[in-house]
Amino acid sequence: MSEGEVDRNWMRRALELAARARGRTSPNPMVGAVIVKDGQVVGEGYHAYAGSEHAEVVALREAEAAATGATLYVSLEPCCHHGRTPPCTHQIVEAGIRRVVAACEDPNPSVSGRGIAALREARVTVEVGLLGEEATRLNEAFFKYIRTGLPFVTLKVAASLDGKIATRTGESRWITGESARRRVHQLRNEVDAVLVGIGTVLRDDPLLTTRLGIADQRDPIRVIVDNLARLPLRAKVVNRASTAPTILAVSQMAPRSKLEALEREGVQVIVVENSPRRVSLERLMEALGKRGILSVMIEGGAEINASALREGVVDKALVFLAPILIGGKTTPTAVGGDGIEWLGQALRLRDVRIERFDGDILVEGYLVRTPAQK
Repeated sequence: MSEGEVDRNWMRRALELAARARGRTSPNPMVGAVIVKDGQVVGEGYHAYAGSEHAEVVALREAEAAATGATLYVSLEPCCHHGRTPPCTHQIVEAGIRRVVAACEDPNPSVSGRGIAALREARVTVEVGLLGEEATRLNEAFFKYIRTGLPFVTLKVAASLDGKIATRTGESRWITGESARRRVHQLRNEVDAVLVGIGTVLRDDPLLTTRLGIADQRDPIRVIVDNLARLPLRAKVVNRASTAPTILAVSQMAPRSKLEALEREGVQVIVVENSPRRVSLERLMEALGKRGILSVMIEGGAEINASALREGVVDKALVFLAPILIGGKTTPTAVGGDGIEWLGQALRLRDVRIERFDGDILVEGYLVRTPAQK
């Protein structure tokens, strides 16, 4: 095995470690670290949650004296500033690490190349970029948030092969199978928030919780888009079925008396700016970003999906397709609205991945917008 292949293997291990903390580190990135000496792992670790020790520190503590002269593989540039924890660069140098291989630079302006420079100034060999694309994808929500202050938005759809999300009577449970639904609960366990429209709440009265049956599962923040505050006080997202907060996003037309009643029930209300009659999803994302929400998964119906795509807030689409045909001119489709006039207006996906869940198929990709669509 060549030296390059060896390095890639160790970096893959660092990325695997980092991914163990999915959904737990916000607003921080996921980071994994592996310390290798003479072809053997002498220490490894990952950042478990915001405020916990950084991955490099965990690995260094495990390595102890064996860190001297070793190589550190880390999925993100080591920090060089004092935050909740001391700078990692100082501890790396003090431990005698000879070489650092980082997957990518940290986009945080307080780091952004400074950690690399500090290590090189201390005569540590530093290499950057190994499996950088994979590392960036792992922390795509963090990268977007640091650069824009906005959450990374995923649109999740479950539909039949002909694009229907329910029958003509409104039945939608369940279009996809158990394996696909479990994947959705895994996603809820990883994102900061899930978002639906009031239509979904009135029709289905969902819990919007994570139901994986595991000890460390967590519920996402529930965000309800509700122009006129029609959310029933007895809705499951109101009745404290979860310790996760519920945020109600309303227009400026929402009646104050209803908002006060919901607030007494523990619902957090956002009266969205520039939303005289309809909630602007673009402005809502700005408000959620200010609350430190880095990732949002939209699980709504046809109209909220159409609004999200029309306003350009969606970064990634996850479309679960079941091998069934529903048909019907008036049955709801995955994306509502008026549609497009010509194919050149169609939204396309890049970096498309396809995954199978028993009989269902997941199509995953990132939204591409031409200048005319922006």
